Amino acid sequence: MSNSSNLISKVWNFANVLRDDGVSYGDYLEQITFLLFLKMADELSKPPYNKHIHFPRLRDLEGNEIPDADLCNWENLSSKSGAELEAYYGQLLRSLAQEPGILGQIFVKSQNKIQDPSKLLKVIRMIDQEDWNLIGADVKGDIYEGLLEKNAEDTKSGAGQYFTPRALIRAMVACVEPAPLKTIMDPSCGTGGFFLAAYDYIVAEHQLNREEKTFLKNGTFYGNEIVAGTRRLCLMNMFLHNIGEIDGETFISPTDALITTPSERYDYVLANPPFGKKSSITITNEEGEQEKQDLNYSRQDFWATTSNKQLNFLQHIRSLLKINGEAAVVLPDNILFEGGAGEIVRKQLLLTTDLHTILRLPTGIFYAHGVKANVLFFDNKPAAKDPWTKEVWIYDYRTNIHHTLKKKPLRYEDLKDFIECYRPSNRHQRTETWSEATPDGRWRKFGYDEIVARDKTNLDIFWLKDDSLTDLDNLPDPDELAEEIIENMEAGLASFREIAGIVGEG
Repeated sequence: MSNSSNLISKVWNFANVLRDDGVSYGDYLEQITFLLFLKMADELSKPPYNKHIHFPRLRDLEGNEIPDADLCNWENLSSKSGAELEAYYGQLLRSLAQEPGILGQIFVKSQNKIQDPSKLLKVIRMIDQEDWNLIGADVKGDIYEGLLEKNAEDTKSGAGQYFTPRALIRAMVACVEPAPLKTIMDPSCGTGGFFLAAYDYIVAEHQLNREEKTFLKNGTFYGNEIVAGTRRLCLMNMFLHNIGEIDGETFISPTDALITTPSERYDYVLANPPFGKKSSITITNEEGEQEKQDLNYSRQDFWATTSNKQLNFLQHIRSLLKINGEAAVVLPDNILFEGGAGEIVRKQLLLTTDLHTILRLPTGIFYAHGVKANVLFFDNKPAAKDPWTKEVWIYDYRTNIHHTLKKKPLRYEDLKDFIECYRPSNRHQRTETWSEATPDGRWRKFGYDEIVARDKTNLDIFWLKDDSLTDLDNLPDPDELAEEIIENMEAGLASFREIAGIVGEG
């Protein structure tokens, strides 16, 4: 078996070869997902595992199994070549998409994107040379996470909106400190980054017994992802990291998380809800033309009815938590200062939960350009007559901070000071780094009365002086500045397109 570095290099080389042939990272990633799943299922069905995994025969266009047709498995796939391989692979994908559980979710809406049978055969043989179940989860995970990140960098594909910077996720998990035998929910889970970071944290920080290991594998993680291709990547990403069973039920729901009041409650919610301010649906009007309409979620457990997607997610996340459940959520700036429904939600959040921490994030860390975002940390609480939030601690990691995706990406070490200030082990022994004597301190607290006295209960609070406005000597390097300008211009263009679309629909 190849060593890990050779294997990773081999997978990447095929990605580059296929990209030269017009196969995008996203398409290659999907085909790797399908083929790896089939190969690992084949390995598990043989000694020493001897796991019984049901794979159907090829199905016809009506979805019925064809008598005496080949089974949809790795053995049959790897024995074919040329036009026969291309035809069989297409039938196999269509047939497996109709199966229940994780199998069907992995292959739902699947298509063959490698149209050259000889290139497809090379990828199959590359995978066939390895015993994937003997390769460590860390190696398989590194390969897959690397492909996911490369895919996210392809801005034209839009895949970046499903990929939260892993350094930020690790820092959020380090602050929350998830424990064994607790449930973790992400209602917009994308490719599963929060699940994997929480899994790694629990394994690293605890000596798990058998019950805890079983629960971690099969009972800890739950999520929603409405985009079929992204849900597939999430399921495969988790499986390669040893979460879930290859023939088990899916724990990632394809339904819109916001539609109904949740029937289950969870110990932790870790999430980065999708970017984009408004929820909408596409309808066909009386003239037969397609148009978008704002989508308001009318739920009795929501404090405010609005088409603002992030406000709806914030209300939904609060409803997902058990009493004393903990949440860490990435949200854009407008959530902190917008009036109307935003003000109602902020006031209720301060009253009914302990909104104890806000991390202000810099631009240049997300694949969606120009995003100004924050992480809100809050604990759910039982009903009470007095507000649960006593003070909000704010860490400003935005002012005078410059990151770019390529030359200066966000790293976990960049957030170490925030984690130390946060004091995960004892939040009640925090110490401000800001004072009148130290006005450059990034860590400062604000009392409840101080916050509600602000116009619209505005939580968009900052106090540091922006050096770029006064000190030309402290400007970032020209290439960083140029990249930041490009990001801001692209973000502005995206906003103008959204406005133009709304005006056009009007």
